[in-house]
Amino acid sequence: MNLDLELRLAIRQAVEAVFGQKIENEQLQPTNEGFEGSHTLVCFPLTKLSRKSPEDTARLVGGHLVSHSGLVTRFNVVKGFLNLVVADQVWAKVFQSIYADQNFGQLPRTGKELMVEYSSPNTNKPLHLGHLRNNFLGYSVSEIYKALGYTVHKVQIINDRGIHICKSMAAWQQFGKGETPESSGLKGDKLVGKYYVEFDKQYKSEIKSLTENGLSEAEAERQSPIMQLAVELLKKWEANDPATVELWKTMNGWVYSGFDVTYKRMGVDFEKLYYESQTYLLGKEEVLKGVEKSVFFKKEDGSVWVDLTSDGLDQKVLLRSDGTSVYMTQDIGTAILRFRDFPKIEGQVYTVGNEQEYHFKVLFLILKKLGYAFADKCYHLSYGMVDLPTGKMKSREGTVVDADDLMQEMAEEAEKQTRELGKIDDATDEEIKNLSEQIGLGALKFFLLKVDPKKRMMFDPNESIQLQGHTGPFIQYTHARIKAILRKAAAMNIDPTPNDMEAVHDLHDAERAIVFRVNNYVNKLNEAAREYSPAVVANYAYDLAKEYNQFYQTIPIFGEADTQKLKFRVALSQVVADVIKKSMALLGIQVPEKM
Repeated sequence: MNLDLELRLAIRQAVEAVFGQKIENEQLQPTNEGFEGSHTLVCFPLTKLSRKSPEDTARLVGGHLVSHSGLVTRFNVVKGFLNLVVADQVWAKVFQSIYADQNFGQLPRTGKELMVEYSSPNTNKPLHLGHLRNNFLGYSVSEIYKALGYTVHKVQIINDRGIHICKSMAAWQQFGKGETPESSGLKGDKLVGKYYVEFDKQYKSEIKSLTENGLSEAEAERQSPIMQLAVELLKKWEANDPATVELWKTMNGWVYSGFDVTYKRMGVDFEKLYYESQTYLLGKEEVLKGVEKSVFFKKEDGSVWVDLTSDGLDQKVLLRSDGTSVYMTQDIGTAILRFRDFPKIEGQVYTVGNEQEYHFKVLFLILKKLGYAFADKCYHLSYGMVDLPTGKMKSREGTVVDADDLMQEMAEEAEKQTRELGKIDDATDEEIKNLSEQIGLGALKFFLLKVDPKKRMMFDPNESIQLQGHTGPFIQYTHARIKAILRKAAAMNIDPTPNDMEAVHDLHDAERAIVFRVNNYVNKLNEAAREYSPAVVANYAYDLAKEYNQFYQTIPIFGEADTQKLKFRVALSQVVADVIKKSMALLGIQVPEKM
């Protein structure tokens, strides 16, 4: 039973019966907290038809609904807002249809396709805390759209070339002495990151020495031997020098192996990987075509630029004077290639931090100027930075919180708390380890996803892992509690069927609230998709868990003498557990059966 649809139909029939006029776009919304009712009709627009005050209009429509619809038992009017109280037998039918639907919350295939890009790291250092928020956001948005029937293509662009990559290569050549992940015992991405840091140390030391000998800082930066080596490596790479390309492949291979381990623990996946080394040439071709079409222009030094001042932006370099490309060049090529590879996609979502907002404004505008209609289908899912309370977490390099370290520390803290609680003393070490991983990673993911992506946020590891409060473990514990109830019901041979729901005609406020919340699940998925915000789903899951706990503390389940009510409450518990599990899965979070 689609209650929203039936209410809308009944409202249209009421308006036509009372005022003799047809409407097609009634404003129906959830009732604000603090007022009786579940659905509210905004009656101000109807006054043009009724020729009456908003309050009188609301009373007339409400009276007709109570008398004729069979859906509404009573109503109240607050100014021009008509708050509707839906009949308990209607809520029972709503719940019956949900309970009977094994695919509730998973819409049929729509035939629509969407591409979501996330992660997209550089191959010169390991993933960090910012990458965690990025990956969790992109993965979750993908899963939400999949639940709404979309075919979603999860992709990333690997920034595997350029001067930043050559810096690690230069430092390894100078200081590496043949060191490998195997010989060092380091993950490959951490080994390459180590040499990126070494480059920076050497570069700063050389600049200091050169400036002390009388050179300006700008001249010292140009004459720095290690920077000159990095620039030379970049030129050799673009000229396809065999030895340089071989070193590049080797070091990038180390990084990819390290990334794979991190992604597996994160629980994220990708359908297709794009590489800057494979897309920048297409970007260069497009830029040169743009010069021929006078979309771009060349400066005297041979560099290519786009002038966006008439669009309220500025001039942007697309090719350097030596012919090498920049990030924008590669992104132009990547966007074009993706729409060639997946011509049916209705949109391309870029999950990238808000410090790149200007970059994407420029990119989408350039694509439009080049004549690509798909530019209007590109969307930048911009998100804020993540801060940590000072001293809360360790950092490998003193400034950046390593993703592997953070995930490990969260799992360790979860295991510590799990053992201290002593609720799973009969579990094996392996079971405790798996549970700790679920809780630790669940706490991390939920805390990073419950905040609107646009907002900068503070991640507090200690707060995130608590069993009480607005946390992932609170929701996980609620799910485990419900599963214990369901195991007890099964042992008592209580086996509800959809038909048992028909006999329920009076509901407790707490039961009614849960049915309303569950019935609103798909609406919340649509809201999350529209806003590209997993926070909508995260907070929905929290509200549902909180509502169930209030129900559990208020109403006896196994102490109920009425068999039909008992079965209804067991069925209600089952549905809540299922919806919590589905909601959390959309966030990439597992929920334990026991906890």
